[in-house]
Amino acid sequence: MDGIALVTGAAQGIGRAVAVAFAAGGTRVAAVDRDADGVAKLAAEFDGIAAHPADVSSAAQVEDVVAAVEAGLGPITVLVNVAGILRTGPVLGCSDADWADTFAVNATGVFHASRAVARRMRVRRAGAIVTVSSNAAGVPRAGMAAYAASKAAATHFTKSLGLELAEYGIRCNVVAPGSTDTPMQRAMWAGHPGGPAAGAAAVVAGDPAAYRSGIPLGRIAEPEDIADAVLFLASERARHITMHDLYVDGGATLRA
Repeated sequence: MDGIALVTGAAQGIGRAVAVAFAAGGTRVAAVDRDADGVAKLAAEFDGIAAHPADVSSAAQVEDVVAAVEAGLGPITVLVNVAGILRTGPVLGCSDADWADTFAVNATGVFHASRAVARRMRVRRAGAIVTVSSNAAGVPRAGMAAYAASKAAATHFTKSLGLELAEYGIRCNVVAPGSTDTPMQRAMWAGHPGGPAAGAAAVVAGDPAAYRSGIPLGRIAEPEDIADAVLFLASERARHITMHDLYVDGGATLRA
């Protein structure tokens, strides 16, 4: 795929897989993450990827990095919003800081990046925006209220943006992963009494006590599974798809 893709949250996990997949297909990639060392390492490992450290929760940093990418690489043709954080725990124990930090990255960060890039895409009347949300945006999750609410906000923001930009030929879609083998997910498994492997197995099996179904396909997703869905929605093969929410969760939500 020709063009230039800006990928946030590119230092690890799904963001890294998305950046690598685009680069492998010939797209030049601007890898954005507040982990400067992480994106620098990524850029050193793969041709076609340039590191652009920035914190998406800062509107000024986002605007600066988008301007720098367009000046240095050229017009951004694809934006992929992947940057996200997870703070788990019951609502009654959720601090103001945890709530604010979660929304600052997962929802406001999507707004900052999408606004900065879409303003430029609109002039060119072309482009694609894909937000990596979560299946938790559509199904309640115990102990994940802040995360789920922030991802729901990002999902509906992206769909609303797609409606506003449709007349300019700009498509905006969402990919909603379920449990995926990333550092964020592994941090959750680490607290399992049986260890990480038992934690992963428990996710596949489900937890009736937490009102959580298992994964019908019987496996945890790899980051590359999510990247494939992102690349499809960003490509010309999806040229007539916009405002869509594609669940990539092995059937975990039973598409409720």
